[in-house]
Amino acid sequence: MDKAGVAMTYKFGDPSSSDILVCLKTREGRPEWFHCHSSILVQKSKFFADQLSRVDSTNCIEIPCTKFGYDKCAKLLKLLYLSGDSLLDSWDSVKTALSVLQVAIALSCEEITQSCIQYLEAVPWEDKEEEEILKAVSGLGPLAMPILARIQPVDINATKNVFLAAIRFATSTGGPCPPFADDLKVSAREQVEYMLVEDEDMPLVTADGEVKSEVRMSLSKMFSKFEKELGSLLLESDLTAAAEDIVLQSLSDLEWMCNILPKMDLLKDFVSNWIDVSDYVLKVFQDKKFDTTMWGAKLKLIEVAGKVLDAVGYGNVIFPAPARVQLLKFWLSYVRKMKPLLDSKGSEDVGFAYKMDEDLCQSIEGAIISLVLALPSNDQADIMADWIQTEQVRYPDLSEAFEVWCYRTKSAKRRLVVGFNEIGNATISL
Repeated sequence: MDKAGVAMTYKFGDPSSSDILVCLKTREGRPEWFHCHSSILVQKSKFFADQLSRVDSTNCIEIPCTKFGYDKCAKLLKLLYLSGDSLLDSWDSVKTALSVLQVAIALSCEEITQSCIQYLEAVPWEDKEEEEILKAVSGLGPLAMPILARIQPVDINATKNVFLAAIRFATSTGGPCPPFADDLKVSAREQVEYMLVEDEDMPLVTADGEVKSEVRMSLSKMFSKFEKELGSLLLESDLTAAAEDIVLQSLSDLEWMCNILPKMDLLKDFVSNWIDVSDYVLKVFQDKKFDTTMWGAKLKLIEVAGKVLDAVGYGNVIFPAPARVQLLKFWLSYVRKMKPLLDSKGSEDVGFAYKMDEDLCQSIEGAIISLVLALPSNDQADIMADWIQTEQVRYPDLSEAFEVWCYRTKSAKRRLVVGFNEIGNATISL
């Protein structure tokens, strides 16, 4: 007779047909006896089969259920009487299946163990439950493979494909937008950031040649889109709120890219693109038709420029001196112009939300000072002369850079004089 037939023949707890008693102790330590059937116990549990095969075995078996608890052990005894299909239908939660699984493993109940694994493999888990499940099945070997397949490390190529798909969506430009596109883009960006984060182990994705090539392509498209949007603004007779929002969104997209690119060693690509478009971008933003509009976009432009100045000024990316001079001359004048203008707007209108906050001001000022001090002396002199002559000498305050430049200039002159004297003395001695 098969297992299903045996299970259907007897009824759990039926004293009239029972040939064995199973003892469980309650939480209070009080023993409770259950009428069972040896034929079912032997076929469904190796633990019971071993107990009943002993020479000194009796018709009473006690289960040491202290580790699992009375309720779990009692439930397992009842489940021994169910067929395979009925077993699978009996699970109503991960918690239930997991609690029974632990007892089933301890009592070597293979059919129930397989049913628990089949159920757990097919339903979602919480993080805490996952840890408990892995702990429970750790010693089951091949039997646990359906569960382990859900959490085993993904193939590197598969992970990379997911990352590239997320990058494409997170940096997508133009085209028809599906419902909830903005929410999906935010989610894609969060996952890209998570996959790049180095925790105590390692990032999920390594920026190899293929990844970098894809990201560079996305970056190039974003800058091209940004330039086209600015060009469209100049052609419009009246600036609409929608057009301004598009430019502001593009700047926010570029800012996000600027934040994640250092994790892929691609920040230099961003800075290079930024330097290339700076002249055109500033011409558009400083066009007379936008003198009293686009305050949000103007502030965001300064924030992104501040990140670029910071990267170059502190040596996070290395560019030759001419490129650094070009970058500095573009953005020093713009920041110097916009800071008092935004402050003035804020003083006139208490609700004006586009002032440069203190952290942003200090960050940009520090980056500019660092950038100036790393330039050739003649370029520093040009910048210092321009700074002293301007009306907006208070921001950015280059006093520190000016003092260092004066000291270095005098030191350089002193070294030059000493050098000439040494050469003259050497000539006379000859």
